[in-house]
Amino acid sequence: MSMITASLWVPRGAPATFPTKYDVDEEELARISRLAKLQLEDAKEDLDTARNGGPASNGQEQISDDDDDDKEEADVKMSQPNGDADDDLKEYDLDNYDREDAPAAEDGDGETMAMFGNARSLAYHQSNAEDPYITMQENEEEDEEREDLQVLATDNMVVAAKVEDEVAHLEVYVYEDEADNLYVHHDIMLPAIPLCVEWLDLPVGKGITYTNTTGNYVAVGTFDPDIELWDLDTIDSMYPNAILGQGGEDHPQNPDPNQQTDPKKKKKRKKSKKANPHYHVDAVLSLAANRQHRNLLASSSADKTVKLWDLTTQQCAKSYTHHTDKVCSIAWHPKDTTVLLSGSYDRTVIAADLRAADSSTTTLPRWAVESDVETVAWDPHSPHHFYITTEAGLIHHHDMRSAPSVPENSKPIWTLQAHNESVSSFDINPTIPGFLVTGSTDKEVKIWN
Repeated sequence: MSMITASLWVPRGAPATFPTKYDVDEEELARISRLAKLQLEDAKEDLDTARNGGPASNGQEQISDDDDDDKEEADVKMSQPNGDADDDLKEYDLDNYDREDAPAAEDGDGETMAMFGNARSLAYHQSNAEDPYITMQENEEEDEEREDLQVLATDNMVVAAKVEDEVAHLEVYVYEDEADNLYVHHDIMLPAIPLCVEWLDLPVGKGITYTNTTGNYVAVGTFDPDIELWDLDTIDSMYPNAILGQGGEDHPQNPDPNQQTDPKKKKKRKKSKKANPHYHVDAVLSLAANRQHRNLLASSSADKTVKLWDLTTQQCAKSYTHHTDKVCSIAWHPKDTTVLLSGSYDRTVIAADLRAADSSTTTLPRWAVESDVETVAWDPHSPHHFYITTEAGLIHHHDMRSAPSVPENSKPIWTLQAHNESVSSFDINPTIPGFLVTGSTDKEVKIWN
């Protein structure tokens, strides 16, 4: 099975001209060790839970199986060579072939025939450039590889989240406009099936200095509750630059490995399944980066919460529980950049100003639809309007200024039966007003004017 679950455009000119290769220095190795240790602890905890919850293993059966394997190995014996084969091998004296005091055979010119016996007559050069038999120098190979990885300012980059034969990864495509050529530039392996991706222009994670003002990063939400942040300008990466959630090395619940603690007082890091204000505990369904406040990333999850992350600290700054079911789609307002639109499987859409204090969910503007919400999107040509697509195949067009007193009294400006099945994908042309595109589970893509 091969499936693309999400995709995004990278703004032209944002990628580095020459991507860098992943470099594992001592600092990076220490970071990988900490992340691997956290993953190993989680795996051990899951294994212990499975063992305690499942039937006890039968030690006698295991021992019996091992004995049977030993017996089978003992029964399989290599046949011994016969006498004729021994006579044929005697002339080679294989028993003494590795003895240093064994006499070396000589050829007619008096040079030994032992391995590397005439090494003194071999010519050597201090550098490959002086060797006449080496026609392709090291710099030429590096230049050729560097040229293959080059991304021009006129090229377009597309990131596709893909699942192929149960292997999840990101494929980074480059489209050469002049040559009309689309190819995979590099890929990134993922730990779980990806559900959403979002481009970031703020450098995050390891190796970041204050001189780095812009970057080319991607945030990935998967069936795992953690959000991974990857540098698209680094190839052959083994681990993400940062992880938002309980799996991150900087999470307060994860102890500092350099800090010495009393083993007796050491508490086991527990994986919580209950929604909390610090991290997601279920699949991440949607991501939205704030283009004005570049350090803010919003995420929604199947744990019914919306979380606001500070990318500079890699911590959750605020958590919101406005919905009563899975929150499947979120979008920042294009002008009023503190207003976040969220849609949920509870069949409601909320426009919340995240600057406000913890206000009651009953006071927030809320609109209701006839079925589960699939996507929400603001109209870039009219900041007061937004769109909702639903599982029933409908598109709703609403005005934020006419919020109903109760969700049941919602009155859209217009509705459109776009598909017979759920409208799972939706986008708006940023240049042509009213030019829409929809994708559905009915395997059709439609363009609307």
